[in-house]
Amino acid sequence: MSDRRIDILPGKKGVLAENGPLHLVIQAYSGSDFDHGLAIEASHYSFTCLESVAAELFLLRKRHGQVHRPPKHSITAAMLESVRAVGDADLTPMAAVAGSIADEVADFLMAKGATKGIVDNGGDIAIRLSPGEEVAVGVRPTVESQEISHVIRLNTGCTSWGVNTSGLGGRSLTRGIASAVTAFGSTSSLADAAATSIANACYTGHKNILQLPAEQIDSASDLGETLVTVSVRQLPQQTVAKALENGLQKASLIQKQGLIKGALIVIGDQFACSKGFSEMVGEITMSE
Repeated sequence: MSDRRIDILPGKKGVLAENGPLHLVIQAYSGSDFDHGLAIEASHYSFTCLESVAAELFLLRKRHGQVHRPPKHSITAAMLESVRAVGDADLTPMAAVAGSIADEVADFLMAKGATKGIVDNGGDIAIRLSPGEEVAVGVRPTVESQEISHVIRLNTGCTSWGVNTSGLGGRSLTRGIASAVTAFGSTSSLADAAATSIANACYTGHKNILQLPAEQIDSASDLGETLVTVSVRQLPQQTVAKALENGLQKASLIQKQGLIKGALIVIGDQFACSKGFSEMVGEITMSE
């Protein structure tokens, strides 16, 4: 396709792969050395992943309960499996598309001999580690911000991670008012669906919250008539606190199901993490 692009990033610590909606930053390591050749190979593979999703787009835009035949590709099957596991009736498999592609490319890196692979698909991240490898991730206070507010050094007992963020102003529409919800799981596909679900739950009604049917915002949206948040003006602290409580309750439910290890939620200037976050995910520190 004519819009495909592969570039080595400044500092030679990552490769950018772009193709339409796909925007991947791929890092592949062999020991302490960055493997440019493998990252470029993975970039080409990511384009075939996008083609697999595009080939079944009609099926993937349906709410998961309306999908009555199994998808054909491992990526699209993972998308469906993840949203069904989370269970929200209005989710379509597209709620897990970015994370599922990131997983597929990260697994490709490890199968090709990488000792550490990190694939960032526009903020939806898949991480694969060989035993003994470590990684720290930064968390943004809002979906749109480039600022890093906190850093989490992921627990070394897990070699596969998904770190996925959803919220108001992101690439996807949301029913909630969260500035950012970051879910941490063993796969990016599951964490992607979970982050979407938790962000949707971060809501309570107030006159300063404007919602409209998704199809009025984006005629191509798979959410149809579902109300999504368009704008949020200043809210009373008790309204924000209630929305935060609703999000934490949803995160706790998903965590108890074993689908994620934890979640961070930011609404305005309020910040909260799920129960047992440091033990399950890793130590949180403020960014310097």
